[in-house]
Amino acid sequence: MTIPPPVRIQAAVVRAAYALPEGLRRAVAGKPVVLDGQTLALDAQLILKLQRLSGASLVMSGGVGPSRAAMEHARHLVGGPRNRTVAARSVGIPQEHGELAATLYTPEGLAAGSGLLVLLHGGGWVVGSRASHDHVARFLAQRARVRVLSVEYRLAPEHAFPAAADDALAAFDYAYAKAADLGADPERIAVGGDSAGGNLAAVAAQQAVRRGGPAPVFQLLLYPATDASTRRPSRALFADGFFLTSADMDWFADRYAPAPADRTDPRLSPLLAEDLTGLPPAYIGTAGFDPLRDEGEAYARALEEAGVAVRLSRQSDLIHGYASYIGVGHRFREATAEAAEALRQAIGG
Repeated sequence: MTIPPPVRIQAAVVRAAYALPEGLRRAVAGKPVVLDGQTLALDAQLILKLQRLSGASLVMSGGVGPSRAAMEHARHLVGGPRNRTVAARSVGIPQEHGELAATLYTPEGLAAGSGLLVLLHGGGWVVGSRASHDHVARFLAQRARVRVLSVEYRLAPEHAFPAAADDALAAFDYAYAKAADLGADPERIAVGGDSAGGNLAAVAAQQAVRRGGPAPVFQLLLYPATDASTRRPSRALFADGFFLTSADMDWFADRYAPAPADRTDPRLSPLLAEDLTGLPPAYIGTAGFDPLRDEGEAYARALEEAGVAVRLSRQSDLIHGYASYIGVGHRFREATAEAAEALRQAIGG
């Protein structure tokens, strides 16, 4: 895909900012931010400053269209150079409502019969795509030595709840049924995603287990949304100023699950499921400066109490969406590499 010259220039400015000596980066970012006993990483503070200067936000004035365009634009600025050692090919997932598009990523030299991650992108169920998360999929595939099936699930408001949740489960079912065609081992299929994608992965795992039969063997949940029914302390602590805002969360939820949707439905709020026993092991990564932090950690505790093996890893100095910034800052790559290593240990090889 050809990147327009203005975007290349903006990307060069971002790279130049991160290439500055630490003292100059600190001068640009401002004095350290300390909140709730945590100190914001310089890498995170710098990206927030650059976003404010550029007027970037998750929800743009003008609504759904401009917000989607902004996320697609952002990947060119923070995703870094495309990893050419990971091959990609298009896959179609047949559904009653029409085919779901997906991309299968395969690291160079990976033998057939590998583990496979069904990846569900973030974006509040409203924005985001396979393209916006191409760099994330390639990073996870290479670092974890697995195949990654990145899914273009249906977005709201055109397709409201539970459309995305239905697509997530359908994508897992397809991966299991067609594992041989995808070069994967059907007994080593995980589900994962970031933010809304983490929500969908958790929901797919629950639904697969509760119906009986094939189910994922691992969950990779990065700063997941897990409870749309209430507001925990982190929602107020980090309501504004850390990219994902409390107002953004309301905007996304209102489009994905408008009235009369029941926001206590476990397909939207997996934390509220009556039975969490028997679910696959999980890695849950949260960010310290994230309004979603507390509900992600509450889900980890609930899984542990149900006897599920969980690794909870709070990246206390980072912001929501840290996996999307792996192309610019060391701390973002470090945190995402930890998640990739957990995936490698679970299903890689």
